[in-house]
Amino acid sequence: MASLALIFFSPFLMLTALALALENDGPVIFRHRRVGLGGRRFEVLKFRSMHVDADRILAKHLRDNPAAAAEWARDQKLKDDPRITPLGRFLRKSSLDELPQLINVLVGDMSIVGPRPIVDAEIVRYGRCFRHYCRVRPGITGIWQVSGRNDVSYRRRVAMDALYSRRKNAILDLRLMLATVPAVLSRKGSY
Repeated sequence: MASLALIFFSPFLMLTALALALENDGPVIFRHRRVGLGGRRFEVLKFRSMHVDADRILAKHLRDNPAAAAEWARDQKLKDDPRITPLGRFLRKSSLDELPQLINVLVGDMSIVGPRPIVDAEIVRYGRCFRHYCRVRPGITGIWQVSGRNDVSYRRRVAMDALYSRRKNAILDLRLMLATVPAVLSRKGSY
């Protein structure tokens, strides 16, 4: 499935890569260390949607803006994230930034359906549910992604990941894949 998707989306992949190369300096693909099946670490691939010096920008923004610092502490996300480039906003809203993860699926680090891959700092937020997260491969789409994405509280996201791990089956995966198209088109919770 990932091979067919890569072929189908290859024009979008090439155009996106070209647009990113023209937008500014820096790599087109962003690699970020995540936690996968069995707690094994891997590098998730995404089209770069942030400025090259994103860590510095985030640290300064959180230091200067207590409301943003509280939002970050609660959600590990910012609705108005100063690190994101103009093209990056479009890529995130359209979910085109996720397309390189099809390569992660091909090499076996991810699945089409599963919980979103988390970073080490998020493990503590999963608590005892982390064992459920580790039982399945992280996915490009899943329950959280079709249920409002960033508009869903982090606590509910963890519960959805644990639920998926316990109920994973081919019919659920098919339903989630079919629900992904309207979820992406509606852009609900994508920022």
